[in-house]
Amino acid sequence: MIILKLLFILFGVVLVLWGRYRMKKDDAFVGKTQKRKNIFNLLIMGEASGLGQFLGGILCIILGIISFFIK
Repeated sequence: MIILKLLFILFGVVLVLWGRYRMKKDDAFVGKTQKRKNIFNLLIMGEASGLGQFLGGILCIILGIISFFIK
């Protein structure tokens, strides 16, 4: 059971790193700055965007840590 929790945290770390990469590389139709492009991609594509993967990874890490304290 502890292995699944650690794999969930590891998956979260991978999502954070991949989301960070996608946030730097993705382009969008709307937005002058990269921050606005990332927000637009999040609204249009959801979790498939770099910002969505980044936030999903943070959520996975938080839930994995919380799962160690809850039985």
